[in-house]
Amino acid sequence: MQLVNGGRPLGAMCAGLLVLGLAGCEKTVAPPVAPVLDVDVIALTPGPVRDTGEYLGSLISRQSITLMPQVGGFVRKIHVRPGQQVKAGQTLVEIDSRQQSAALESAQAQSSSAQVQLDLARVTHGRTQALYKEGLASAQELEQALAAVKAAEAAARSVTAQVSQQRVQLGFNMVNAPFDGVVGDVVVRVGDLVGATSPITSLSQSDVLEVTVAVPASRARSLESGSPVELLDSKGEVVVSSKVFYVAPVADPVTQLIEVKAAFRNDVGMRPNERVRARVVYSTREALQIPVLAVVRQSGQPFALVVEEQGGTAVVNRKPIQLGVLGDAAFVVEGGLEAGARVAVSSLHALKHGAKVNPRLQPNPLGARTGGSGPTAGADGAAAPDGAGGR
Repeated sequence: MQLVNGGRPLGAMCAGLLVLGLAGCEKTVAPPVAPVLDVDVIALTPGPVRDTGEYLGSLISRQSITLMPQVGGFVRKIHVRPGQQVKAGQTLVEIDSRQQSAALESAQAQSSSAQVQLDLARVTHGRTQALYKEGLASAQELEQALAAVKAAEAAARSVTAQVSQQRVQLGFNMVNAPFDGVVGDVVVRVGDLVGATSPITSLSQSDVLEVTVAVPASRARSLESGSPVELLDSKGEVVVSSKVFYVAPVADPVTQLIEVKAAFRNDVGMRPNERVRARVVYSTREALQIPVLAVVRQSGQPFALVVEEQGGTAVVNRKPIQLGVLGDAAFVVEGGLEAGARVAVSSLHALKHGAKVNPRLQPNPLGARTGGSGPTAGADGAAAPDGAGGR
């Protein structure tokens, strides 16, 4: 054992110095300071939220008919081709009219003969009347002459009616377009023998179409004339907007669905009998919406990270919220948040309750949204239960 300065052991002295050195080091090390994160926030404001239902609709045209010749004969000429746009009165198909033309000529000849007989009867009546005044003809002869005139007039009217009838019949040999439209498939060929009820072609007008959808009876009670209806494309984008003009007063006895109709001007090239996605808007209300990505969940409970001021410092408070239906990109907030609340929309994985942040206010993308929410339709066109499959 070595002694130094007054006989104190050298080992004990070194151990004391080491303890003092460690104590000094512990006093100088400070705990780490958590960095203040920059966080994007949006202020929640009430906006329009729509209660909607999506269904499978059918398009129909009020002016869509199958054309028939109304007379029998051979097809003599076809003036149009399938898909051609035609005007009202334009000739589409011509049926052999030789028989009707001959009948018309015969009726016209009979009409000329009847007119000659009428003229002769009138002349005879005039002469008989003059002779009667001079006492050279009896009253009976005068009456017979007058009766002959009336019979000739009746015969002339009858033959004139026959001429008109034959002209109408001859007109049936020309199958004309009753209105402006598009010609469908021409199902006959030149030389085919057709009857009075044989289909020739079809004609449809697609400038104005009607969409028909079937909605649940419980949902139809909130519909009225003027309720919005939207037609969607395959991506869910609105291509046509219209309004309900008809809600069926009775339900279908089998499906218990209510027929709803809306008309629209077809500027997007849709066709009659086409099946389309249709969205019916039942009601619109004001409510808060929160982006889907701003919602965090723990044990199934949704939370929102709300940035609030505490003692002049912005801190994060995790608040439980109640969510409504899911819209296009946001949930409807049914409770837990007030209008004006600033909700964090970035760095959510790094934020903890009570953490200090540097908020950066961003424009609320939901302020001008009117995206639909509510039940959607199944593939067969029947509505899913309320709240199921909401858009």
